[in-house]
Amino acid sequence: MTRRARLIAVVATLLCGAIGVISSTQTWLVVVLGDSAGRTLEVPGASAIPVLAPLSLAVLALGGALSIVGSVLRYAFGALTVAIAVLLTWATAQVALAPPVSAVSSTVTEATGITGESAVAGLLDSITSTAWPIVTLVVWILLIGAGVFTLATAHRWRSGGRRYRTEDAPTAAGPAGSRPHDAIDSWDDLSRGEDPTARPLD
Repeated sequence: MTRRARLIAVVATLLCGAIGVISSTQTWLVVVLGDSAGRTLEVPGASAIPVLAPLSLAVLALGGALSIVGSVLRYAFGALTVAIAVLLTWATAQVALAPPVSAVSSTVTEATGITGESAVAGLLDSITSTAWPIVTLVVWILLIGAGVFTLATAHRWRSGGRRYRTEDAPTAAGPAGSRPHDAIDSWDDLSRGEDPTARPLD
Protein backbone atom coordinates (compact mmCIF):
# COMPACT_ATOMS: atom_id res chain seq x y z
CA MET A 1 0.00 0.00 0.00
CA THR A 2 2.85 2.38 0.83
CA ARG A 3 4.43 1.88 -2.59
CA ARG A 4 1.15 2.60 -4.32
CA ALA A 5 0.20 5.62 -2.19
CA ARG A 6 1.65 8.19 -4.58
CA LEU A 7 0.02 6.51 -7.59
CA ILE A 8 -3.37 6.36 -5.88
CA ALA A 9 -3.22 10.02 -4.82
CA VAL A 10 -2.05 11.25 -8.24
CA VAL A 11 -4.54 9.21 -10.26
CA ALA A 12 -7.46 10.11 -7.98
CA THR A 13 -6.63 13.82 -8.13
CA LEU A 14 -6.17 13.80 -11.91
CA LEU A 15 -9.40 11.85 -12.41
CA CYS A 16 -11.41 14.25 -10.26
CA GLY A 17 -9.95 17.25 -12.07
CA ALA A 18 -10.68 15.73 -15.48
CA ILE A 19 -14.30 14.98 -14.56
CA GLY A 20 -14.65 18.52 -13.24
CA VAL A 21 -13.45 19.96 -16.56
CA ILE A 22 -15.81 17.71 -18.53
CA SER A 23 -18.67 18.57 -16.18
CA SER A 24 -18.17 22.29 -16.74
CA THR A 25 -19.18 21.83 -20.39
CA GLN A 26 -22.27 19.71 -19.66
CA THR A 27 -25.84 20.85 -18.96
CA TRP A 28 -26.45 21.21 -15.24
CA LEU A 29 -29.77 23.03 -15.19
CA VAL A 30 -32.74 23.35 -17.53
CA VAL A 31 -34.67 26.60 -17.23
CA VAL A 32 -38.20 27.18 -18.51
CA LEU A 33 -39.08 30.84 -18.94
CA GLY A 34 -42.53 32.01 -18.00
CA ASP A 35 -43.00 34.07 -21.16
CA SER A 36 -45.55 33.43 -23.84
CA ALA A 37 -43.14 31.27 -25.80
CA GLY A 38 -42.23 29.13 -22.78
CA ARG A 39 -38.63 28.98 -23.91
CA THR A 40 -36.28 26.37 -22.49
CA LEU A 41 -32.67 27.23 -21.75
CA GLU A 42 -29.83 24.86 -20.91
CA VAL A 43 -27.32 26.06 -18.32
CA PRO A 44 -23.84 24.46 -18.46
CA GLY A 45 -21.79 23.85 -15.35
CA ALA A 46 -19.38 26.67 -16.16
CA SER A 47 -22.30 29.12 -16.10
CA ALA A 48 -23.88 27.69 -12.97
CA ILE A 49 -20.52 27.88 -11.14
CA PRO A 50 -18.10 30.28 -12.85
CA VAL A 51 -15.08 28.94 -10.92
CA LEU A 52 -15.80 25.31 -11.86
CA ALA A 53 -13.60 25.15 -14.97
CA PRO A 54 -10.57 27.10 -13.66
CA LEU A 55 -10.52 25.26 -10.33
CA SER A 56 -10.90 21.91 -12.09
CA LEU A 57 -7.89 22.79 -14.23
CA ALA A 58 -6.03 23.73 -11.04
CA VAL A 59 -6.84 20.29 -9.63
CA LEU A 60 -5.40 18.69 -12.77
CA ALA A 61 -2.23 20.72 -12.36
CA LEU A 62 -1.95 19.72 -8.70
CA GLY A 63 -2.37 16.06 -9.62
CA GLY A 64 0.41 16.27 -12.18
CA ALA A 65 2.70 18.14 -9.82
CA LEU A 66 2.21 15.59 -7.04
CA SER A 67 4.00 13.02 -9.17
CA ILE A 68 7.32 14.92 -9.07
CA VAL A 69 7.47 17.25 -6.06
CA GLY A 70 9.41 16.70 -2.83
CA SER A 71 8.03 16.05 0.63
CA VAL A 72 7.36 19.67 1.65
CA LEU A 73 5.36 20.50 -1.47
CA ARG A 74 3.40 17.25 -1.15
CA TYR A 75 1.88 18.57 2.06
CA ALA A 76 1.31 22.02 0.57
CA PHE A 77 -0.37 20.60 -2.53
CA GLY A 78 -2.37 18.12 -0.46
CA ALA A 79 -3.70 20.94 1.72
CA LEU A 80 -4.47 23.06 -1.35
CA THR A 81 -6.33 20.12 -2.91
CA VAL A 82 -8.50 19.78 0.19
CA ALA A 83 -9.21 23.53 0.24
CA ILE A 84 -10.25 23.59 -3.42
CA ALA A 85 -12.35 20.45 -2.98
CA VAL A 86 -14.19 21.91 0.02
CA LEU A 87 -14.93 25.12 -1.89
CA LEU A 88 -16.20 23.21 -4.94
CA THR A 89 -18.23 20.85 -2.75
CA TRP A 90 -19.98 23.79 -1.09
CA ALA A 91 -20.69 25.56 -4.40
CA THR A 92 -21.84 22.40 -6.16
CA ALA A 93 -24.08 21.33 -3.28
CA GLN A 94 -25.97 24.62 -3.50
CA VAL A 95 -26.70 24.08 -7.18
CA ALA A 96 -27.44 20.37 -6.83
CA LEU A 97 -29.80 20.59 -3.86
CA ALA A 98 -31.57 23.92 -4.40
CA PRO A 99 -30.51 25.76 -7.56
CA PRO A 100 -30.35 29.50 -6.84
CA VAL A 101 -31.38 32.14 -9.36
CA SER A 102 -27.75 33.28 -9.51
CA ALA A 103 -26.81 29.94 -11.08
CA VAL A 104 -28.95 30.63 -14.15
CA SER A 105 -28.93 34.42 -14.29
CA SER A 106 -26.06 34.74 -16.78
CA THR A 107 -27.70 32.31 -19.21
CA VAL A 108 -31.10 33.98 -18.89
CA THR A 109 -29.57 37.43 -19.31
CA GLU A 110 -27.72 36.31 -22.43
CA ALA A 111 -30.97 34.97 -23.92
CA THR A 112 -33.29 37.80 -22.91
CA GLY A 113 -31.10 40.83 -22.31
CA ILE A 114 -32.73 41.32 -18.89
CA THR A 115 -30.32 41.87 -16.00
CA GLY A 116 -30.68 41.87 -12.23
CA GLU A 117 -31.37 38.84 -10.09
CA SER A 118 -34.88 39.93 -9.09
CA ALA A 119 -35.81 40.69 -12.71
CA VAL A 120 -34.45 37.34 -13.85
CA ALA A 121 -36.33 35.55 -11.08
CA GLY A 122 -39.56 37.07 -12.37
CA LEU A 123 -38.97 35.47 -15.77
CA LEU A 124 -38.49 31.94 -14.47
CA ASP A 125 -41.20 29.35 -14.61
CA SER A 126 -39.04 26.47 -13.37
CA ILE A 127 -35.45 25.30 -12.83
CA THR A 128 -34.71 21.59 -13.17
CA SER A 129 -31.40 19.91 -12.34
CA THR A 130 -29.80 17.20 -14.47
CA ALA A 131 -27.65 14.41 -13.05
CA TRP A 132 -24.42 16.35 -13.53
CA PRO A 133 -24.53 18.44 -10.34
CA ILE A 134 -24.96 15.30 -8.21
CA VAL A 135 -22.25 13.40 -10.11
CA THR A 136 -19.86 16.34 -9.72
CA LEU A 137 -20.72 16.71 -6.03
CA VAL A 138 -19.69 13.09 -5.47
CA VAL A 139 -16.46 13.75 -7.38
CA TRP A 140 -15.56 16.65 -5.09
CA ILE A 141 -16.23 14.55 -2.00
CA LEU A 142 -13.85 11.96 -3.43
CA LEU A 143 -11.34 14.75 -4.09
CA ILE A 144 -11.47 15.72 -0.41
CA GLY A 145 -10.61 12.11 0.37
CA ALA A 146 -7.75 12.18 -2.13
CA GLY A 147 -6.33 15.33 -0.54
CA VAL A 148 -6.60 13.88 2.97
CA PHE A 149 -4.99 10.66 1.72
CA THR A 150 -2.13 12.69 0.27
CA LEU A 151 -1.54 14.46 3.59
CA ALA A 152 -1.69 11.18 5.50
CA THR A 153 0.72 9.23 3.29
CA ALA A 154 3.05 11.84 1.76
CA HIS A 155 5.86 11.15 4.23
CA ARG A 156 6.09 7.55 3.00
CA TRP A 157 6.26 8.29 -0.72
CA ARG A 158 9.41 7.48 -2.60
CA SER A 159 11.07 10.39 -4.34
CA GLY A 160 9.71 10.96 -7.83
CA GLY A 161 12.71 12.90 -9.14
CA ARG A 162 16.47 13.03 -8.93
CA ARG A 163 17.69 13.99 -5.47
CA TYR A 164 20.50 16.47 -4.99
CA ARG A 165 23.80 14.69 -4.67
CA THR A 166 26.44 15.71 -2.14
CA GLU A 167 29.88 16.67 -3.29
CA ASP A 168 31.46 13.72 -1.50
CA ALA A 169 29.05 11.07 -2.83
CA PRO A 170 30.86 8.31 -4.74
CA THR A 171 29.75 7.77 -8.33
CA ALA A 172 30.42 5.37 -11.16
CA ALA A 173 32.84 7.92 -12.64
CA GLY A 174 35.35 7.64 -9.82
CA PRO A 175 36.00 7.70 -6.06
CA ALA A 176 34.29 10.00 -3.56
CA GLY A 177 34.65 13.68 -4.42
CA SER A 178 35.92 13.13 -7.97
CA ARG A 179 32.74 12.92 -10.04
CA PRO A 180 32.29 15.23 -13.08
CA HIS A 181 30.63 18.58 -12.59
CA ASP A 182 27.62 18.31 -14.91
CA ALA A 183 24.92 20.72 -16.11
CA ILE A 184 22.63 19.98 -13.17
CA ASP A 185 25.44 20.82 -10.73
CA SER A 186 26.08 24.09 -12.57
CA TRP A 187 22.41 24.98 -12.30
CA ASP A 188 22.52 24.22 -8.56
CA ASP A 189 25.57 26.48 -8.19
CA LEU A 190 23.78 29.32 -9.94
CA SER A 191 20.74 28.81 -7.70
CA ARG A 192 23.01 29.29 -4.68
CA GLY A 193 24.57 32.43 -6.18
CA GLU A 194 27.86 30.74 -7.01
CA ASP A 195 29.79 30.99 -10.29
CA PRO A 196 30.14 27.48 -11.74
CA THR A 197 32.95 28.66 -14.08
CA ALA A 198 35.08 29.55 -11.06
CA ARG A 199 34.98 25.94 -9.84
CA PRO A 200 38.35 24.19 -10.21
CA LEU A 201 38.41 21.38 -12.71
CA ASP A 202 38.43 17.80 -11.33
